[in-house]
Amino acid sequence: MNLKIMLTVFLAVFVAELGDKTQLATMLFAADKEVNKTTVFVGASLALIVASAIGVMAGSFISQYVSEKILHYVAGIGFLVIGILTLIKA
Repeated sequence: MNLKIMLTVFLAVFVAELGDKTQLATMLFAADKEVNKTTVFVGASLALIVASAIGVMAGSFISQYVSEKILHYVAGIGFLVIGILTLIKA
């Protein structure tokens, strides 16, 4: 296991998840006094694990047919479009 890659992925996902809709939804569930906080934590953790697994599998599959360079360009353009749309809606 490459610890540098793992740390890079951890930091990227951690920063991306801070303050997003998923975290806000998790906070709303945890704010309910009747809900067990461990249950909320386990449910949210499992959801992120499954979503990440889907991303890894999709990335592995796509990389067999599309070059890494093209994937970087597509991802970059996608992030730019999302950023521009977010700024327009703000």
